[in-house]
Amino acid sequence: MLFEKAEINDISVLIELRIAYLIEDYGKLSDENITVISDNLKIYFREHLNNDLHVYVCREDNRIISCCFLCVTEKPSNPSFINGRTGTILNVYTIPEYRKRGIARKLLEMLLAEAKQSNLDFVELKATDSGYNLYKSIGFEDIVQKYHNMKYVIEY
Repeated sequence: MLFEKAEINDISVLIELRIAYLIEDYGKLSDENITVISDNLKIYFREHLNNDLHVYVCREDNRIISCCFLCVTEKPSNPSFINGRTGTILNVYTIPEYRKRGIARKLLEMLLAEAKQSNLDFVELKATDSGYNLYKSIGFEDIVQKYHNMKYVIEY
């Protein structure tokens, strides 16, 4: 198995893996949603891959079997993020027949080493139930804060 950073020529496979992850997470997606998401991902990956989006992959026999994304964000410095640079982990995904072999752990360790080298203040993620124990074993902690996690959905 080969563990490395993804490159531009991997975009089509990264899109496939992202869609597979989303289907497992959200359930069935409509063909229209898959098309729109795929088109948007193609543009996004071209603009961000190896800039503010770092994707680590595991290959076996030249086939990508696992990936994880680190999205780096810059924001105004404050006591919670002195350097003003944080990371969000997304899309930790291994195709089903390769799970429970330590592949995601290895990719996450590589990703966290990059985060440290890049002087990120912290790296955060939202864990599914299936990934929670892995993240805890690596050192991620549950966030307890005085703020409420909220969002505003813009309707068009």
